[in-house]
Amino acid sequence: MIKKITVLLLIAIAFTSCVSREKIVYFQNVDALSDNKYEPTIQPNDDLLIVVNVISPNEALAAPFNQSTVNLSPSAGQGQSGEGRVYNVDNEGYIPLPLVGKLKVGGLKKSEVLSLLEKEIKRYINEPVITLRVTNFKVTVLGEVKAPGTYSFPSERLTLPEALGLANDLTIFGKRNNILIIRDLGGKKTYNYVDITKVDFMQSDFYYMSQNDVVYVEPNRTAVNSSAIGRDITLALSSVSIIIAIISFITR
Repeated sequence: MIKKITVLLLIAIAFTSCVSREKIVYFQNVDALSDNKYEPTIQPNDDLLIVVNVISPNEALAAPFNQSTVNLSPSAGQGQSGEGRVYNVDNEGYIPLPLVGKLKVGGLKKSEVLSLLEKEIKRYINEPVITLRVTNFKVTVLGEVKAPGTYSFPSERLTLPEALGLANDLTIFGKRNNILIIRDLGGKKTYNYVDITKVDFMQSDFYYMSQNDVVYVEPNRTAVNSSAIGRDITLALSSVSIIIAIISFITR
């Protein structure tokens, strides 16, 4: 009898631990990881905080570039003198730069925009010191995560693991090897799948999030199969089935 019970307990343990490590654990083979450099691309509807300083006793030279923001999106803050100015990138990719006029920045990398700003502003100021930051960066995380929603981030340098962390990580029912990322590139939607159980994705274009990315975590088979009757009931039924099998085996 004891031998039968031992065998059945081992079978029950096997049933409850049938999910392989490869399907659950993140960042496998992390020792193979190498560097991945990232630079954001400016897109329409980005709010850009541009601060212009001068290496000069006459700070008033930079005042036109730092005062009273115009053409703001509803989410942008009002820039003050000395604190920079927030510009909304219009649908054509332009910002209205004082003295310079409309400047095309959409589709450019951040470093390219900084070089362009320096070139234009140097026509009015010697040796300007310019800083640039996207102030309305946000991503949306949906599906099998513990806290789905749209999240704003104070920097444009946000990784996929950080975005999932904002949503309090995946549930146990989330498919870790098939995460969908929907990205808008120049007005065209792209759809890509990422496997976060392997470190390869850290060297892809989808390790760092882009403005307005949508991350969708697909439910695994257990979640899909239990959708009609509920996950707790499914687990309870599985446990009951194992208990019945044990009793039947012992009493026959």
